[in-house]
Amino acid sequence: MRPFLSLLVVVLGLVGCAAKQPISTVSTDSQPPHAPVATRPEPERPSAMTPNPDTDLHPIRLEPVYFELDSTTLRPEFRDTLTQLADDLRQRPQAKVSITGHTCELGTTEYNLALGQRRASVVRDYLRRLGVEPSRLSTLSYGEERPLSASELEKNRRAEFQLSGGYLN
Repeated sequence: MRPFLSLLVVVLGLVGCAAKQPISTVSTDSQPPHAPVATRPEPERPSAMTPNPDTDLHPIRLEPVYFELDSTTLRPEFRDTLTQLADDLRQRPQAKVSITGHTCELGTTEYNLALGQRRASVVRDYLRRLGVEPSRLSTLSYGEERPLSASELEKNRRAEFQLSGGYLN
């Protein structure tokens, strides 16, 4: 009888151990002491070197690039503007840019459409040389069709930008 009793004590001990709930080492005031504590993994925080596109990127400034009369030469004062735009685009890999070329009313419609296209192409090529992927850049000429000013013709000789996609602040 003694071996049977010993075996029964061992079996009951094992069954009792298997039925016990693990005790959490985390104490909470709102839960009973034996209730399981639900924990969620803490969200991963970006490191200081990882840019957060929602907070770390500044808004992209879309200033027009102006040209001289009958010229497609990029003026030196606008190179910094384009360099900043290229930097912003490299930080926003989903962003695409449409570059539109414009002219003043001097010249024929056909000539102005071609001149506007050449101006947009000069800006596009400059951005490409600064590292912006060609597939993210498109050009369009409006020629003299969308003037900014009827009295200040130099404001109409420009290339403008329109952004789509990506993180556009």
